[in-house]
This record gives sequence, structure tokens and C-alpha cells, in this order.
Amino acid sequence: MTMTNVARVAKAVTGTLALLACLCGASASASATTLEQVKARGYISCGSNPGLAGFGLPDDKGNWSGLDIDVCRAVAAAIFDDPTKVKFVPLSAQNRYTALQSGEIDVLSRNSTWTVTNESKAGLLYTAVNYYDGQSFMARKKLNIASALELNGASVCVQQGTTSELNLADYFRANGMKYEGVAFATLDEAIKAYDSGRCDSLTTDASGLYALRVKLINPDEHVVLPEVISKEPLTPVVRQGDDQWFNVVKWVQFALINAEELGVTKLNIDEQLKSQNPSVKRLLGVEGDFGTSLGLTKDWALHAIKAVGNYGEMFDRNVGEGSRLKIKRGLNNLWSKGGLVFAPPIR
Repeated sequence: MTMTNVARVAKAVTGTLALLACLCGASASASATTLEQVKARGYISCGSNPGLAGFGLPDDKGNWSGLDIDVCRAVAAAIFDDPTKVKFVPLSAQNRYTALQSGEIDVLSRNSTWTVTNESKAGLLYTAVNYYDGQSFMARKKLNIASALELNGASVCVQQGTTSELNLADYFRANGMKYEGVAFATLDEAIKAYDSGRCDSLTTDASGLYALRVKLINPDEHVVLPEVISKEPLTPVVRQGDDQWFNVVKWVQFALINAEELGVTKLNIDEQLKSQNPSVKRLLGVEGDFGTSLGLTKDWALHAIKAVGNYGEMFDRNVGEGSRLKIKRGLNNLWSKGGLVFAPPIR
């Protein structure tokens, strides 16, 4: 074999080895769990609603706040002991699931309703309910409407491509009423159309109506009607196929709920480290190690609670009595106080 041929063979072998190295690297990256990818990247990519006060909303300086936002901050704190290790990605109702399916985001925490369709057909998993909601209607007080059953023949603004649009049709058909549905691509467009007088009523989740009412030109001229026409368990979402990541997001939420039930708050958590209550000890990592199996440290829950407080504190600060929305706890109270909020124990 001539020196020229030797050089050619050597070059070919080198190229093949390089290609194999690239393929192996790509394969390793593809097989890495979401938690491993998040740790390597140094932050969580969180899909969020950029326009719903109390749940997800950035200010003019880009600082995000809201109940859904705090979920992602709590997860970041549990992983990195730093709630700022989050990149919030603004998503519309139309592109939220696609962004999650494609891997653009790690978790979707954006007032999304838990449905069988998305779990059985879209390859998604809902973690733990962050807010128990139901669809309602808002109308102008001057119409003297006290019930949604008086909306026969009304025009109703609604966001396109949502369960709200489907529930609207079901409600009017079930009650033998007619309506004109006026659908918009975004909820912001729907609220602007309603505020301008384009529609007699606006429908979406009741929590959304309270959040949107504060944005109207004259908020006091509008009323949220009493009927709740659907079940809307709003839940953070992850992709199917990664049980570890599913468990991390879910158990961080459970930890915040357990913290409220046990009386552990953002303010008293250092004092609670001395508690003799076995449940508190397990929650805060003083006794046992319930983090390793999740891929976290044993004090993961302590970091999450320190970052955002317990579930009750999150609720009050973002949507409850401590916020502009003043939403009553209702179904979102602890199970021990007549609500639906319940979490399995950490043990």
C-alpha cells in the first residue's frame, strides 16, 4: 500500500470515529432524563401564561409572578436551592402543548385543564392540581342579568381552541338556548372585544374572569355570574415517558400542600427544623432521606418552601385575600377545611 493510500485510509478511519463519537454523544443526550438535562443546563424551562393576573404575568421589567409561576420556582429551588433558576417561556393556548411535546419546555405551568384527551392522545401527564376551577360567565351589570340562564340569544366572547369553547356549546345546547359564539385566538383579544361592547358576555374559567375583570376600563360595572358550568382542574403538565421528572414536579407540589397542613410556613421554617413532629421532620429532611429516590437532596422540600412558602401562602399572595383578585379559597382550601386540596404524605 502506497503512502497516499495509507493516508486516505487513516483519514477515512478518523472520519468514521468522529462520526461515531458524534452519534454516541447525540444518543447519550437523547437518552438523558429531563432532570439530568435540567441540571446540566442549569435552569428549568417553564411554559407560562404571559397575560393572566394572579396566575402568570410578567411586569414591565420582565419579572414574572403568579400561582403557576411559583410552582416552577419551587421546583427550581428543590433542584438547585435557587428559585431564580427558571426561564419562563410565554405560550398561548394554541402552542402550549406543542412546545411541551417538542421539548422546548420542561414543564407547562399555565392554567391547563386536566383532560383524558391530552393524556391518552397527546402523550402528556398532569401532575397535581394547582387550582380547582370551573367555567363561568361575566356580563355587564346594566344588563340586569343574575344568571347565565338569562343569556339566551346573547353573543359570547370566548378563546378559540380551549375547553371553554367546547363547554360553552355544551351548556347552551343542554339548556335549549341559542347564542352567538365569537371566538378569538387569544384571551387578551377576547377580553378587549368584550370590553369594547362586541359581546354581551365573556366566558372562561372563573379564576380567569376575576383576573381579567381588573383589566377592564370600568371593572365595577361587570359581574361574574354564579353558575359554574364545568370542572376545570388546572394542573402543571409534563411529557409522558419520564417518570422521574413527573415525580419531581408532582412531589414538589405535594410538599407545599403538606407544609400548609403541618403549619410550616416560609417565615417559621427555620424554627420548624427543631420540631418533634415526625411528619415535619420527614418533610424538611431532618429525618429520613426522601430526596435521593427523586434525584434530589434530602432537604429538597425545605428549599422549595423557603422559596415560595406553603400552598396557602402562595394562594393568598397571588389570587387570595392578599392579592388584587380577592378570590375565596372555596374548593382550593385544604381537605381538612372543607376544600379539595389534599396531598399524600411524605414517608
